[in-house]
Amino acid sequence: MDQIAQGAATDTAVAEYPAPALTRLPTSLLDLTADMSFVARFRLAAQDVRDGLRLWRLAATLGWLDIRLRYRGSMLGPFWLTLSTGVMVGALGFLYSSLFVMDLRSYLPFLTLSLVLWNCLSASVGEACLCFTEAEGVIRSVRLPYTLHPLRCLVRNGLVLLHNIGVVVVVFAIFEIWPGPLALLAIPAAMLWVVDGIAAALLFGAVCARFRDVPPIVGSVMQIAFFVSAIIWKPEQIGGRPVWLQGNPFFSIIEIVRAPILGDVPSHLTYASALGWSALLCAAAAVVFARARGRLAFWV
Repeated sequence: MDQIAQGAATDTAVAEYPAPALTRLPTSLLDLTADMSFVARFRLAAQDVRDGLRLWRLAATLGWLDIRLRYRGSMLGPFWLTLSTGVMVGALGFLYSSLFVMDLRSYLPFLTLSLVLWNCLSASVGEACLCFTEAEGVIRSVRLPYTLHPLRCLVRNGLVLLHNIGVVVVVFAIFEIWPGPLALLAIPAAMLWVVDGIAAALLFGAVCARFRDVPPIVGSVMQIAFFVSAIIWKPEQIGGRPVWLQGNPFFSIIEIVRAPILGDVPSHLTYASALGWSALLCAAAAVVFARARGRLAFWV
């Protein structure tokens, strides 16, 4: 009887306090399809570029930190590059001015500026090939826009360029050369260098992350380009500026900065060549980066 009474009491309690009704939680679907259209990929790549540009302060800090770590424990730090550039300019200037039978006053400023610009361009292309593979630890551990790493390389090479500009200033002061207002034309050309630097890093960084044989090939191409791009010789020495020289992307991109600083105006063909090659580079970078962005974390 007691058990029956306890059972009746339990039923009464259940009736007074019914079990809470189960509510249906909203569900979210995770789309794992791999057939994303190119438009969707391009939209994600464009968003990555925008997010990376918003983090320019972080890129500048990381680039500055790279310079400090690279020359940690050194007495002169990055000024060793300035010293080595000055020694190279002095040695090659006296040698080639004698070989080419040219006036040292007109040849040495040209050679100095050409070597400084070429060193920056060559270093930017070389580091663009490794901008993603060298950031493997960051890419695998922290979710950041991939564009941050090209910006980091750009800041790093820009700081080195600023150190080497001192050699140009010293040579120009010794020979009392002043480019005048024409030097302002180098400002938009420098902005084009920034755009090309980011595009080259997105393009070559993605390609070299997938194919590790590409960086040595790019290095060999840059060595050949050094001798055919009017760096240690003037275009006037081959009878002007032939079409093959104007179509050289390295010559045109350097000339639009070098000529105004030396007090000259680049030709329309030089500007057209520089803008054309830059547009082609940006288009190739957009296509490759949009295609490879989702795979970079697996390639590095």
